[in-house]
Amino acid sequence: MWEQIRANKRKSALLVVLMAGVLFGLGYLLAEAFIPGAGLAGLLVAFVIWLVLCLISYYAGDGIFMAVAGARKIQKADLPVLFNVVEEMTIASGLKKMPDIYIIDDRSPNAFATGRRPDKAAIAVTAGLLRVCNRDELQGVVAHELAHVKNRDTLLMLMAGVLMGTIVLLADVGLRAMFYGGTGRSRSRSRGGGQAQIVILIIAIALMILAPIIAQLIYFAISRKREYLADASAALYTRYPEGLASALERISGSPDKLQRAGRATASMYIVNPLARSGLRAADLTSTHPPTSERVRILRSMGGASFGDYDAAYRNVGRRSTSILPPSALEGAPAAEQRAAQGPEEKKAQARKVGDLLWRLNNYLFLTCGCGAVLKIPPDFRSPQLKCPRCERVHPTADFKSRPPTGDESQGPR
Repeated sequence: MWEQIRANKRKSALLVVLMAGVLFGLGYLLAEAFIPGAGLAGLLVAFVIWLVLCLISYYAGDGIFMAVAGARKIQKADLPVLFNVVEEMTIASGLKKMPDIYIIDDRSPNAFATGRRPDKAAIAVTAGLLRVCNRDELQGVVAHELAHVKNRDTLLMLMAGVLMGTIVLLADVGLRAMFYGGTGRSRSRSRGGGQAQIVILIIAIALMILAPIIAQLIYFAISRKREYLADASAALYTRYPEGLASALERISGSPDKLQRAGRATASMYIVNPLARSGLRAADLTSTHPPTSERVRILRSMGGASFGDYDAAYRNVGRRSTSILPPSALEGAPAAEQRAAQGPEEKKAQARKVGDLLWRLNNYLFLTCGCGAVLKIPPDFRSPQLKCPRCERVHPTADFKSRPPTGDESQGPR
């Protein structure tokens, strides 16, 4: 897959150049629209913004994405099942370092990976994903995201997300400033440059209106191919394409909307979270291939190798060209699909996820003598709390004197 890694590096460099052009144009035209003759100063300001954004995207983009998504880092003791799955897929993918793991407190099932290099990677999953997926499905999602890490897709999407978000923001600020603050048109007319100034103003307004569309078009240019390649890699890593296929159906069919997703971050997720009301809506997404087609390809695979995925891709889409690069197909060994794993205890797993989120939100726990586990929010002010099961009264101090142990999910509710 070295061709894909090299192509992603080229696309990252091209993206930086495209962003420079759009930002420089915005800077020049905005400056001319507000202060005639200040275009060069606006160009200089735009250059500084571009340089700072490139540095931020490369060195701090992953932290920005995690903060925007509301993701919080967890440890192995918090959720051993998830850590075990990530460890297994890290080994299967050949990555040298296991990524950091984050959880997003959101009912909508989804996941994404980020990081400028494989050794600086991180993966984030929503609480909704952990609640609805069994181990095979979770393994497929994690394998897909680690494939993005290995193929260096994450660097490309970091640069795209941060820079695109900034362009949209600058365009919005510029439009608001023009409509509410006015421009230098009257001054320009007094100096005889009214017609030229009006032309510049029209171009500036047009560019600011079109900036979000330009951002979307550049997302088109990034290509959906990376999602197909990640699906193929996930099938190989897990040896169980059905796991990822089933997970994609669950994610696409969820009625819950991801609360903190935006245009700048949507392309990072395994399924676009902005337009979902079932599989048909998911198929219309712009940054991802049709989810239903991805599922059909995975379920049409005769084995679990890259060759099996490529054959299924061409057969399902009636295509004559391959989706995988030659280095992945040449001499690729056969890989048989494994059997499904044992049934996962979803109810127990969902309970553990719920307790983890309570702890991350600083709730305190106390196990009543009747076996009920009581939870108290950090802003609870009453001096005592009555157990709803046995009506035993507990002083609030009992909660504050005992830190949560992480095993409260084992007791009855």
